[in-house]
Amino acid sequence: MNRVLLTGNSAAAWAARLAAADYVPAFPITPQTGIIESLAGWIESGSMPARLVMFESEHSMLAAAGAAAATGVRVFTATSSQGLLYAMEMLYATAGWRAPFVMVNVSRGVASPVTLESDHNDILAARDSGFLQIHCATCQEVLDAVLIAYCLAEDARVRLPVLVNQDGFLLSFTREPVALPDAGAVARFLPAFDSMGIEFRASRPISQAVAVLGGSPYSYFRYQMQLALQGAAGVYDEVAQAFASEFGRSYPQVEAYRCEDAEVVFFMTGAFSTRARAAVDRLREAGQRVGLVRPRLFRPFPAAQLRRLMSGRRAIAVLDQNISLGKGGVLATELASVLYGMPEAPLIAEFIGGLGGRDIAPEEFYQMAKVALDAADSGITPAPRMLYTETEMREMRKLQSIAIAERHELRGAP
Repeated sequence: MNRVLLTGNSAAAWAARLAAADYVPAFPITPQTGIIESLAGWIESGSMPARLVMFESEHSMLAAAGAAAATGVRVFTATSSQGLLYAMEMLYATAGWRAPFVMVNVSRGVASPVTLESDHNDILAARDSGFLQIHCATCQEVLDAVLIAYCLAEDARVRLPVLVNQDGFLLSFTREPVALPDAGAVARFLPAFDSMGIEFRASRPISQAVAVLGGSPYSYFRYQMQLALQGAAGVYDEVAQAFASEFGRSYPQVEAYRCEDAEVVFFMTGAFSTRARAAVDRLREAGQRVGLVRPRLFRPFPAAQLRRLMSGRRAIAVLDQNISLGKGGVLATELASVLYGMPEAPLIAEFIGGLGGRDIAPEEFYQMAKVALDAADSGITPAPRMLYTETEMREMRKLQSIAIAERHELRGAP
């Protein structure tokens, strides 16, 4: 096993290569394009025996991914932001086909306005599509999660596509030490794709299609997907245990950091959770009993583990790197639904931050913990708060003033 410096994009590409992906349908979009560029170079040089095809859009790309997976081909693809939204129709369709493949999403804020940097509105928009979701915090997790995702997707008890999410720029273009596993070890962990005899062959023609159905059979098939997703949690535990046995790295459904005696915990996903870990360490040094809970598996949502981990806490500071406009943060809503009815459930203090790649300073984590504990003392749940400083607001007001002045000047021009 070699230890090398890899970006999140390179880690994702290496995972697809080690998984022996046969087919890579693709369409470029920042900040995902580096994944496809790496795969294209390996395929062209002959070091990766696969086929890469560029399509005219993410919609067509995903249709090709699902169709290929349905014929018994191991498929890998990737997208980001507007690309994921453009493909949204086919997310629902390919999941309904029960086509097992892996797609990496490199999270980026969605328009409008336009940004190239990360938040989680794109990936969370896909949470009801039927794709499983694994969320990563480091480049090592990106590589390992893709390998785990193939085992999960191709298991006969699941047979659904999987989205592996990493943060744009924070991971996609950031180099970190990554343990690159031996191809032989990967082959032991991830056997060849068993398509269960549904390969399409000219010598043995078969038909497979999605029919127009009435409400009763439609309900039946949708509920079969629900059962598969619910059962996928147990399958994930089996796969994660097998991965730990082979590679020595453990990936439970939910990461709990310094939570044994924590009064308040941060609850979040993604790369900013590494900042939260550092904040937890500093707060512990100051004598505060603080921890971090981070779900890796987002669909299916790990409700049982979260109820167990949140029991006995006084407060939870939820950091949503997304906003469900008109409501608030998605993570806070999901967590509240899990804790509803639990005796002496902890108070939830919701914070929305990191939108469009906005940085989150250590001091803001300290403030979040204080607000959450103060709210627990008062027994009053605070309204959701946007993380935004007075300095940032002054800068925005300055820019607004400049724009207004320029507009008035243009109106007064001859």
